Amino acid sequence: MSLSNTPAPSGPPAEEESTGAALAEPVRKVTARWVTGLVLVNVGINAAFFGPINVFIGQQAISIDAPSKEAILSLVTACGAAVSLVANPLAGAFSDRTTSRFGRRAPWVLAGAVLAAAALVAMSFSGAVALMVLFWCLVQLGANAAYAAITAAVPDRVPVVQRGGVGGLAAMGQTLGILTGAVFGAVVSGNFLVGYWLCAGALLLSVLPYLFHRNDPALPKSELEAFRPRVFIRGFWISPRRHPDFAWAWLTRFLVNVGNQLTIVYLLFFLRDVIHHEDPAAGVLVLTGIYAVMVMITAVAAGPWSDRVGRRKPFVIASSATIAMAGAIMAFFPVWPGALAGAAVLGIGFGAYLAVDFALLTQVLPFAVSRGKDMGVINVANSLPQVVAPGLALLAVAYCGGYRTLFLTAAVIGLLGAVFVVKIKGVD
Repeated sequence: MSLSNTPAPSGPPAEEESTGAALAEPVRKVTARWVTGLVLVNVGINAAFFGPINVFIGQQAISIDAPSKEAILSLVTACGAAVSLVANPLAGAFSDRTTSRFGRRAPWVLAGAVLAAAALVAMSFSGAVALMVLFWCLVQLGANAAYAAITAAVPDRVPVVQRGGVGGLAAMGQTLGILTGAVFGAVVSGNFLVGYWLCAGALLLSVLPYLFHRNDPALPKSELEAFRPRVFIRGFWISPRRHPDFAWAWLTRFLVNVGNQLTIVYLLFFLRDVIHHEDPAAGVLVLTGIYAVMVMITAVAAGPWSDRVGRRKPFVIASSATIAMAGAIMAFFPVWPGALAGAAVLGIGFGAYLAVDFALLTQVLPFAVSRGKDMGVINVANSLPQVVAPGLALLAVAYCGGYRTLFLTAAVIGLLGAVFVVKIKGVD
């Protein structure tokens, strides 16, 4: 992937002049500075998401009611994910209609980060399950608003020939955020209050470079249709019959994310209760570190590779099958070396998947004018598994055979995601 550090030409391309910079299909490659800002926003958002999900909510649940820790974790994360199902596409749609002089996406990145950080701080003082649910829902509301906006910025500003590479770097940022959350979990040694504050600070700091170099053209009010509530609400339904590639891409992303989420949702408890790791939080850090390294290697390799060959589907199919393999390893080798191998294989598959599938998704968006809303609908396929997976995980662990059933279910669902990719016809 080529990232230009040279100043952009003083005038916009002819296509941008005729259609408006905010809505034109991008043709000029983005700069390294812009991509750095994009990556850092992804780091902060994912630290705010996965530090609590992987460590702090579980630790807080243990402090409130240890025997019910699984149920509390499932309740809190499922409620937050339910909020994200609405927040992400709604914020994306409203950002499409934002006519601020600071651009369409930047105001939502800033406001979302501030709300999520404030809610994380409030959550650190929560001594009841109801308060945990309330503030985690607010975290999800703010962070998903920011995520919807920063995700839409990619099809706004990045040309198709560069999207695999940029998608790989964005995936690297997501992984660094997950790793940062795990580092916070290990460093604070069970003090989840400090952990929440660290996540809040990381989120606020992460958005600053993007905001100062946002390359986010303002949308003139003249290019904005009148707001009609009924039309606005109907716009969230994207017909599978009229846009089948979009529908299949959504379904495959949903299935792969369910499989991935099932593999990691009870990781802290798996290390504590099955492997009997002497320090489960440190174990999560080790596994996350291995996973993170493999994700970053395969993401930054597979994304530009798919740009060069001009094909996406073979990469997505192979990476989805690799993710499923990780679940099988965890199911049949429930020991520390098996967990290490599973983390490595999961990272190999998910890194390539994140980079290339993201590029594929940006190529099946129905309309340029609603990129934020359409990417928000796609992001539901990331959020909905957080609603579905905790319930499936609780059912598997408590009633259907334990962790082996959990990990085998993850493997089967991930394989289905690989199978359905072949249904996408408009992208090779």
